[in-house]
Amino acid sequence: MAVRPIRLLGDPVLRSECAPIKQPRSPAVRLVADDLRETLSDLRQRYGFGRGLASPQIGAPMRVIHIEAEESLTMLNPQILDIGNQDFSVWDDCFSIPELFVRVSRAYRIKIGFQDLQSTRHKMEFEGELAALIQHEIDHLDGVLTVDRPSGLDPFCLREEWSKHYAAEARYGHPVPREGP
Repeated sequence: MAVRPIRLLGDPVLRSECAPIKQPRSPAVRLVADDLRETLSDLRQRYGFGRGLASPQIGAPMRVIHIEAEESLTMLNPQILDIGNQDFSVWDDCFSIPELFVRVSRAYRIKIGFQDLQSTRHKMEFEGELAALIQHEIDHLDGVLTVDRPSGLDPFCLREEWSKHYAAEARYGHPVPREGP
């Protein structure tokens, strides 16, 4: 296990579509999953935030994401199986673009399928900010970054300005779903 450097905007690995994992129990997959967990833990300790990472962000172009939110969850080959009929607007930030927030529109509810590290298949439903987080991480596996999904007028904000003007809304408000698309 190792804390790996985060790949930043401009690094070609962030734009590559990750190959599906064919052997979930392989040592290489376990190593990437462990490194994601260790790297996210380190980022959370250093910066006081962060809920998820995708393997391309640490330079490993395979379909693995790790989430630390309500529970710790490592997902292999995650795919969105269904989305609800409501979208909501959220300020999205990313360790690969550390000083930028982007307002994006995400599905309020999603159902995903994935495998765990023991090859067991799962289906889970998520909503709200956790659904938005998982959509963000799955985007990474497809070479899509938050800057590719701006929504509304003036959708970009530097972290310092976001902290002044929007942080209270994000921390104390609840996203309001709206009928999509």
